[in-house]
Amino acid sequence: MLTSFPVCVFVGSLLGFLTGMGVGGGSLLILWLTLVLGFDQAAARGINLLFFLPASAICCVFRLRQGKLNLRVCLPAILSGCAAAVLGSLIAASLDTGLLRRPFGILLLLTGLRELLYRPKKR
Repeated sequence: MLTSFPVCVFVGSLLGFLTGMGVGGGSLLILWLTLVLGFDQAAARGINLLFFLPASAICCVFRLRQGKLNLRVCLPAILSGCAAAVLGSLIAASLDTGLLRRPFGILLLLTGLRELLYRPKKR
């Protein structure tokens, strides 16, 4: 049931929507792929990257049109982020996936806790 095509389309659409809102649908996609669909960690990361690239490109176009994205300010972060992604991918490819599971799970738990417990500072 959970692996059926309509359910996968629904989950993909929901995660794409969350990605468009900047919530972090990619992290949830990795959880869906590994826990529900049974993909191994390396395959889930690759699929997540393929999911994220077009979704983020579309979001960037919309943010540019809205005037919410200043490329001059963002360009250093974009370039350094791309370089770090290449380095991280090379390192991750050489590591055992078991070593990556626990830190990723801890990161997700800490991120979730932060989102649940975060209180904006009053001015």
